[in-house]
Amino acid sequence: MAAKGGAMASMLVLLLAALLLASASSPAAAAEQGVLRMKPTDSGYRYNHTLAHILVEYASAVYTSDLTSLFTWTCPRCTGHTKGFEVIEVIVDVENCLQAFVGVAPDPRSIIIAFRGTQQHSVSNWIEDLFWKQLDVTYPGMPDAMVHHGFYTAYYNTTLRHEILKSIQWARKTYGKLPINVVGHSMGGALASFCALDLSVKFGSQEVELMTFGQPRVGNPAFAEYFGTQVPRTIRVTHQNDVVPHLPPYYYYLGQWTYHHFAREVWLHQIIDGNVVTRNETVCDDSGEDPTCSRSVYGISVADHLEYYGVTLHSDSRGTCQFVMGTANSVYSYIHEVDGAIILSRYPQEPRALESM
Repeated sequence: MAAKGGAMASMLVLLLAALLLASASSPAAAAEQGVLRMKPTDSGYRYNHTLAHILVEYASAVYTSDLTSLFTWTCPRCTGHTKGFEVIEVIVDVENCLQAFVGVAPDPRSIIIAFRGTQQHSVSNWIEDLFWKQLDVTYPGMPDAMVHHGFYTAYYNTTLRHEILKSIQWARKTYGKLPINVVGHSMGGALASFCALDLSVKFGSQEVELMTFGQPRVGNPAFAEYFGTQVPRTIRVTHQNDVVPHLPPYYYYLGQWTYHHFAREVWLHQIIDGNVVTRNETVCDDSGEDPTCSRSVYGISVADHLEYYGVTLHSDSRGTCQFVMGTANSVYSYIHEVDGAIILSRYPQEPRALESM
């Protein structure tokens, strides 16, 4: 009976999603066919299909709950395009149920930062909460730019930011001045967005690339515009009827008091004509809210949220915040705990001020 009740609750959440999103914006006409479709307004940073297939694997691997296999890059998801990746640090904020890693990739030769999203078994509750989230904090230095307090706090006011900045500093000293790729799925995409903005301001917009998968909206139109100028090397991938990119809802008539996506969206969708399935990757316009991309359909699918490019994007354990560490702690160079977070790293963790670079 409990399982049946849970399924019914999930269905009610999705029905509520359809009704609320229908009032926010109506689907446009069906998208035209084509493997890769470019908008006439397309300009600037370009979508790279091959890079997307690589980065989505990092977004999947960060869900690994076995920290030993993640740190040594021997987990089942640590294969394929990510072979040869060297983890520098794994950060697990147990209290806030957050997880991220930093490392150096051979292809593309860069520093990779990946953020874990919402755990699979709490997605429905999280989706329901997103409907009612208000723009409740002003982004520093931008009086008109409002953002989601929870996402902002999860990056800026936890252990994640400090540890990530230290890891980047160490990596650039050890491996040279490598470019930075920031990735994340779901809530992890929201955290990745704030991280990419933070790093672009510190290191320059040409040093940082952001790619997210199924991320929610994080700020208002003023924030989206500011984000576009600071992090121009951004791709935000959405999938078919994934519900999360539709949240929190977008109401165009509310002006600066509504949530608004930043550009550039790439919408993965398929068209079925009889027995023929055409898979499309539509590169959307630079508005962030292209009505002919994911906004052209009702976002009511959790299944579409949990898979991108055929890659699984959810936890490998049933617990919402569970993790496992092997008894052979010698695989880690350094382990320590800070403010309820467990840090596994390859470099010393003595307290020190961040150096300017």
